[in-house]
Amino acid sequence: MLTLHNTLTRKKEVFQPIEPGKIRLYVCGMTVYDFCHIGHARMVTAFDVIYRWLLQSGYDVTFVRNITDIDDKIIKRAAENGEGIDALTNRYIDAMNADFVQLNLLKPTHEPRATAHVGGMVTLIEQLIAKGRAYAADNGDVYYAVHAFPGYGKLSGKSLDDLRAGERVSVDVYKRDPLDFVLWKSAKPGEPSWPSPWGEGRPGWHIECSVMSEHHLGSHFDIHGGGEDLQFPHHENEIAQSEGAHDHAYVNYWLHNGFIQVDGEKMSKSLGNFFTIRDVLQHFEGEVIRFFILRSHYRSPVNFADSLLNEARQGLTRLYTALRGLELAPDQGIKWDEPHAARFKAAMDDDFGTSEAVAILFELAGEVNKTRDPKLGRTLKQLASVLGLLEKDPEAFLQGGVNEGDWTAERIEAAIAARKAARAGKNFAESDRIRDELTAAGIVLEDSAAGTTWRRS
Repeated sequence: MLTLHNTLTRKKEVFQPIEPGKIRLYVCGMTVYDFCHIGHARMVTAFDVIYRWLLQSGYDVTFVRNITDIDDKIIKRAAENGEGIDALTNRYIDAMNADFVQLNLLKPTHEPRATAHVGGMVTLIEQLIAKGRAYAADNGDVYYAVHAFPGYGKLSGKSLDDLRAGERVSVDVYKRDPLDFVLWKSAKPGEPSWPSPWGEGRPGWHIECSVMSEHHLGSHFDIHGGGEDLQFPHHENEIAQSEGAHDHAYVNYWLHNGFIQVDGEKMSKSLGNFFTIRDVLQHFEGEVIRFFILRSHYRSPVNFADSLLNEARQGLTRLYTALRGLELAPDQGIKWDEPHAARFKAAMDDDFGTSEAVAILFELAGEVNKTRDPKLGRTLKQLASVLGLLEKDPEAFLQGGVNEGDWTAERIEAAIAARKAARAGKNFAESDRIRDELTAAGIVLEDSAAGTTWRRS
């Protein structure tokens, strides 16, 4: 029985789909004006595993993750670069997709772009105006009237009185209330724009997800996810828009992943502790980044440091080493009555508990190392694959790496052959020198009766 922590109710609940056997899942995706950062990696990996587990549990899942390709930051960056909006966003979408391949993310069912749904946004805004929950201002902007939606604040737990008490005097004289938020922005000279009943303009950020989710999943669906930072105001505003237009529930379960922190502080460009995915991929494989993320529960904050990524690589190395040289039993599907598999399933059914699931993988790897049982080896590989891990050939992982430098596989094999010849000739000083040279280069030799194997440390 799957349970999950619902941000809306602030408690763990037994999951009940709206339609038996089917799940409709929406996750807020990237605003494509720059390279994706490690915080984005945490979010997309968390929801990739959630998607995988829902599929593994037998559900027919429609997974939508949007792309925001029109936004103030996009317009500003394109102007700074002297290029068109499409050129900028397409370049960063290509970069995003390349990064996501390295993280071994499954493709969502649909990946809509905001610019393809502007017509739907205009329609939804018209509905809100007709219901008295939005208004057109004299400057051509359209605002949502927060006071006209009684449920505002239910996701974040914020009351209108508390929000107003903390609100500074609004600099926007066209708003009726400082808390009102923009649905449609009137066009400024040189900006991309679309026609609307209120004149040329473009959508506000919050309206995009209400429209794209409804287009692909309907006006009421099962699960909506995203980063913790989107809970307020973005997701709060989505609820106000969608429920304000349709007068019924928008989403049954809200899931939010925790932040990436660097030395206990939230990662941000202003603090200078900001890392893009491709920066980190220069030093660590995508699977190591994925494993690093999955060692923690998706709702927990994750501290980011090179030392912790090194620990993650060492841990992943232990798992791959357990499979090295083992002929696995035929793959006949996961046997969920096997004790490790049963505990793994219980962990994942408990709010997608990847930290406990990973601990079970290590226990299983220990058993594989002791017994060299082909069935246990197959179970280890199968369970890890549910998390998107251990899908490479063990030799490819253990002997691969992103920083091999001058020490190619061919050079290492030649050095091992030279060491073997030195030992055969009882030139132990030369044999030790070669081993020391390899160790200094990060190459670990493992001698056995069958010969010498190696891996990168």
